[in-house]
Amino acid sequence: MRSFRCTVCSSTLYFENSVCLGCGSPVGFSRAERRVRVLGDDAVCVNARLNGCTWIVEAPGEQCGSCALTRTRPDDDNAVGLGRYALAEQAKRRLVFELDELGLPIVTREQDPDRGLAFDLLSSRDTPVTTGHADGVVTIDLAESDDAYRERLRIELDEPYRTMLGHLRHEIGHYYEMVLVLDEHSSWRGRVRDLFGDDTASYAEALDRHYAEGAPQGWQDAYVSQYATMHPYEDFAECFAHVLHVHDTVQTAGAFGLAVSVDAATLDFASLISAVWLPLSYALNQVNRSMGQQDLYPFVLAPTVLDKLALVGEIVAATGSASRVGRLRGTP
Repeated sequence: MRSFRCTVCSSTLYFENSVCLGCGSPVGFSRAERRVRVLGDDAVCVNARLNGCTWIVEAPGEQCGSCALTRTRPDDDNAVGLGRYALAEQAKRRLVFELDELGLPIVTREQDPDRGLAFDLLSSRDTPVTTGHADGVVTIDLAESDDAYRERLRIELDEPYRTMLGHLRHEIGHYYEMVLVLDEHSSWRGRVRDLFGDDTASYAEALDRHYAEGAPQGWQDAYVSQYATMHPYEDFAECFAHVLHVHDTVQTAGAFGLAVSVDAATLDFASLISAVWLPLSYALNQVNRSMGQQDLYPFVLAPTVLDKLALVGEIVAATGSASRVGRLRGTP
C-alpha cells in the first residue's frame, strides 16, 4: 500500500479514510489516479453506508469498480451477515488495489459471461458455504470475517496464518492460473506443470486423501503450506497468495520507511525475496514477538518453494508489463 497525503493540510491519509483526520476534509480513493485525495464535486460509491466503501465514482448512485465485482451479498435483513460482508469488501478493495498496482487484468463478468471475475460473498447463517473458485467466480464464506470463528479453524487445521485477505489472495490465484496458465495457448503451462506437478490429476481424490491423511512427511522441503500439498492447483494458488503478500508488504514497508523502497516491476521476484523480503520478514516477526504476538509471516521458504514463488512472480511481472504496454498503446 502506498502512503497518501492530504492536499489541504499534508496530513497522512490512509487507504480506508473517508475524512482527513488533520483538517476534516472529505476524502476518497480514486482508482484512476490510484490515490486517496480530497473530494471536490466528486461522488463516492453508492455502497458507502452499506459496506464503508470510499471509492470515487463518476456519478452519484453508481457502484465503484471493486463493489461492482460482487455478484451476491447477504440479504438486507441479515445484520450479522452484512457486518461480515463489510469486512470482506474492505479486504477485497485492498486486493483490487494490489492487482491494479501489479498490472494484472481484471475481466468482469459483464465482459466475459463465462469466465469473467465475480465474487459471491455469502452468509452461512442459513446454509453451509464453501469458500472456493469456479470458472471466474470466487465464493467466500463470510463467517471467515469473524475473528473467533477464523481462529478456531486456524487451530483445528493446524494453519500458521488465516485471514480474509489471505483467502481472497488464494482464490484469486486460482482465477489467474485459469486465465494465464491453463489456457491451451499459454506459454507458461509447461513450466508450471514441470515445477508444480500434473494439474490433470483428480482433484476429488486429492481432496479426500488430504483430509484423510494430511500432508506428507517432509512437506516443508517443497511446499509453502500443508494445504499446498493437496493438489497442484492448491500449490499454485498458495504460492500466488504469497507473491501478493510479499509485493504488498514490501510496498507498504517502503512507503513508510521500514524497508528499502523498490519498484517491484523492475526487480525480479527472486531478487525481491533475497534482498528485501527475507530481512524485512525476519524483522517484522521479531517486532510482533516483542508485542507478544505471533509471527507476522510464519513461513519457512525452502529452496524449492523459492523456485515456485519465483516462477509465479515471473508470471505476474510479465503479465503486468504486457498489460502496461497495452494501455500505453491504447489496446484493452
